[in-house]
Amino acid sequence: MTTDTNPIAMAAITSVGAAGMPRHHFAIFAALFVFLIAAPFLLYPIFVMKVLCFALFACAFNLLLGYGGLLSFGHAAYFGMASYVSAHAAKVWGLTPELAIIAGTLVAAVLGLAIGSLAIRRHGIYFAMVTLAFAQMIYFFSLQAAFTGGEDGIQAVPRGHLFGLIDLRSSEVLYFFVLAIFFAGILLIYRIIHSPFGQVLKAIRENEPRAISLGYRVNRYKLAVFVLSATLAGVAGATKAIVFQLASLTDVYWTMSGEVVLMTLLGGMGTVFGPIVGAAVIVTMQNYLATFGDWVTIGQGIIFVVAVLLFREGIIGVLAKWIRKPL
Repeated sequence: MTTDTNPIAMAAITSVGAAGMPRHHFAIFAALFVFLIAAPFLLYPIFVMKVLCFALFACAFNLLLGYGGLLSFGHAAYFGMASYVSAHAAKVWGLTPELAIIAGTLVAAVLGLAIGSLAIRRHGIYFAMVTLAFAQMIYFFSLQAAFTGGEDGIQAVPRGHLFGLIDLRSSEVLYFFVLAIFFAGILLIYRIIHSPFGQVLKAIRENEPRAISLGYRVNRYKLAVFVLSATLAGVAGATKAIVFQLASLTDVYWTMSGEVVLMTLLGGMGTVFGPIVGAAVIVTMQNYLATFGDWVTIGQGIIFVVAVLLFREGIIGVLAKWIRKPL
């Protein structure tokens, strides 16, 4: 592995705090936490929870693409299947919301392990197409399976009581539960990408043959990051089902996989905070421009083209270059 002489990386080395986290990262996390604590009193709580769910989904995808260098066109499979299982567990099995989310997450992890074991045998566009093919299989399974409700989906999912004690029917109470899940997921991803495991992933992304020559079992690392990404995507999907009390075919459709790619690229692939910004932009457009119908999709396409042509590093990536610090 070559020595990193990137000026942005060097700036980060000189600004690391006592806890090992760069001071500007700590400041951003603190500011984000304060803003999100106040958000439900300033904005519609359901909207903010939607942003948090999709931000976690985008961060999970970014772990695979931005740090693992693996482009998946099938992440809707894990997001959507976890959503279905979580909704079914809460409504039919009567599980509490935390157990329902865990159930959905476990299914996403197993699905990620099964699909990843096969997909990592291919590279580049072939890897991407294999993931898309499996995602479409999951979509048609969801359409035909009895427990998913077919085209109607699973509706009226009860939010229940957290740990059997805290009533989550109130959106304000549910919001802080979702916020806790979001921050736990983001901090876990942050720890992963700054761990020795994360450094090996970056080495594989930059120069796979050299990583192999150094003795790393590359396919094991690829499979590990694939399963981690699928699992965290499952957390986002399972949580989303509890928030909206709904699991539908939209969650497993190929457009969902496309949206998370757009969120990641728009915010900044390979950055910590980029996917959060990208998800916030896309969800805000979908929410506040919904009256324009299909024109919202056209607007997203235009933004994507502009971002690729003018801001190839994404919003946060460009900002990081300006301030010469990694974000």
